[in-house]
Amino acid sequence: MGKSRARRFRRAPFSPAGPEQRRGGEAGPEEEPAAELLEKLQHPSAEVREYACASISKLLQQKHVIPAFLQRDVVRCLGPLLMDHSLAVRETAAGALRNLSACGGFDVCDDMVTKDIMTPLVALLKECSTGLDANQLSPRKCREMNKNYIEDIANEAINLLWNVCECNSTAVSIFNKEGCLEAVLHYMKKFSTNVDLAISVANCLQAVTEDNPDLLSSFNASAQQVLETVILCPESTMKHILLRTLIAGTIWNIKDTIPPGSLGGMINVILKIFSESLAIDAGETIIRMNEAEKNRLKLAAETDTEENMSDVIDNCVLSEDDNMEEIPKGKVRRENDISDLLPSDKWELKEVTALLMAQQTALEIIVNMCCSEDPSDDEWEELSSSDESDLFMENSYNEGTGLLMSPLCLSDEVNSAFLNNLIPKKILEKTAFPNSVALDICMHNPSWKPLIKKLNAVQCRALTCLHSILLVSDVDCLGGASALQSLAQHLSRLVFSKMELLTDTEFLEAITSALRALLQTMASKNISQCMTPEQLLALCEAGIHSSNASVRVNVVSILGISGSVLAKGQDTAETLKMIGKFLLDVAMKESSLVVAGEALDALFDVFADGKEAEKAAVQIKLLPALKEFQPVFKMRMRKEGKGQYSTDQLCVLDNVKMNLRRFIAYQETLGKTPT
Repeated sequence: MGKSRARRFRRAPFSPAGPEQRRGGEAGPEEEPAAELLEKLQHPSAEVREYACASISKLLQQKHVIPAFLQRDVVRCLGPLLMDHSLAVRETAAGALRNLSACGGFDVCDDMVTKDIMTPLVALLKECSTGLDANQLSPRKCREMNKNYIEDIANEAINLLWNVCECNSTAVSIFNKEGCLEAVLHYMKKFSTNVDLAISVANCLQAVTEDNPDLLSSFNASAQQVLETVILCPESTMKHILLRTLIAGTIWNIKDTIPPGSLGGMINVILKIFSESLAIDAGETIIRMNEAEKNRLKLAAETDTEENMSDVIDNCVLSEDDNMEEIPKGKVRRENDISDLLPSDKWELKEVTALLMAQQTALEIIVNMCCSEDPSDDEWEELSSSDESDLFMENSYNEGTGLLMSPLCLSDEVNSAFLNNLIPKKILEKTAFPNSVALDICMHNPSWKPLIKKLNAVQCRALTCLHSILLVSDVDCLGGASALQSLAQHLSRLVFSKMELLTDTEFLEAITSALRALLQTMASKNISQCMTPEQLLALCEAGIHSSNASVRVNVVSILGISGSVLAKGQDTAETLKMIGKFLLDVAMKESSLVVAGEALDALFDVFADGKEAEKAAVQIKLLPALKEFQPVFKMRMRKEGKGQYSTDQLCVLDNVKMNLRRFIAYQETLGKTPT
């Protein structure tokens, strides 16, 4: 059904499903604390309200308790507290709403906007922005609490804003209408002293600037200057690399506001930032940071031991009449202190996490840079990866390394920047499996274990990037047969060195997409393929059972491409028989019409021409099987087509139906031809 379409990434950090609903009308055990805590939100004591907000915030991280709070209108209970006279209550209320939006998913975010969470949230953001530079607390109290309430409140509020704008278009419209950009950019100016707040702002900006032409006019010279100041900051911590990467994504989203004469230079800056991020070895960073954490904890333990000994000595010299209450050093706390509810400081882990997020973000933006921007986001999700792509541009090849060096994306400026920053070479490096030593560290350290998923995500994004590069590349500039064969061998090793990964849907979709694009490119230039038929069939057997329709489309397409190449060779009839039986079985039994159509299209390619193909077609009784299946396929299209598939998919399926009729007629003429 043609070449695969380059995938376009949308940022989607939240669960796609709403909260799980409790069966029946009976109250669950979690509903009692919900009612009690929500009642305490109205308590006259600020400390009680703060404690209630913090407790709710912790509970809302458990998805199964969310319905109990929603039934009691938690949004309208917490919303007014965003403007509470107590700064501590504001912060914890914003944190609770942030957790609700993040853990509840899209449906909950929609409900929050419907219940007008944006009104108090926008008011809070603007008030915090106005008071950001003011001294809201006495210097003594600030030192005691070791915090800046205004910035901490802003951080929670910005994350809440990011979550709801990510999920709800009405929230984005309110962001535009209320002029929130000015307030948000004011927070960004704190990047030199509060990088965590700046990262939250950058995440929010990347979300609200995506596909939002109404906001472009707000990015005047002053607003752009703020972004440029951040993107050019020289700080080299992983958090600053993430910050620059996110801002680079925002600048790409608003590129239409940049004067043409400055666009080329800005694109080069953007890709230089991506190159800086991708050049860092995440595995080695994990090893180094883990060692740093061990050393820090060891030093802290030794310091605590010395302080405890000092306390013992001090207590020994106290007189019996001294009834002063002894307060342990570093343990000053208020009643109902909520610090135990917050995660301990793990700066090494946070640095590694920031690096992996920067690399994943950079790869996703590069994929988007390689994509056409015409189709809607829904079309990208719904179209099978079999649709035609007409993005053919130039490439460059490094003869010294035999590696793809530069895809041509949208313009000469982008192409030149890709080449200068060696982006494709670094992408190829990221397609390798993560460092085994780093994986072992993460596996045996509970707090570091979530990094494994992030490492795998970076690898999958790199494979998707490779797929996009192959789609937009001019075949003659890829470096010749040897470079493509080396790439095919690399991808084959990824597939067959760890067969257990063939059950990982995300990895399987990424690797099969890259393989499909590569094999199509090689077949178009008659370059011999390195994967054996047995390997291909093993991959397809694993992929065809995937729950992901895109994976199934990819594997049948891969088999069709390889089969069409084999059909031109000698003594390949037996292999073609296996391929033909496999594709026929998929076409007749597949639940998805898109996958079934792809299988039929692959059959047309494999058995289109050649003596070996004719021999195999007769032996597997291809013609009678297709004639019997033809009315079934037509009936399925009539029954299942409307409502389940997009207009573009139906158009492709109509072409398959027409080609099936033509192919049957063609096979019938072969049967009548005298041998």
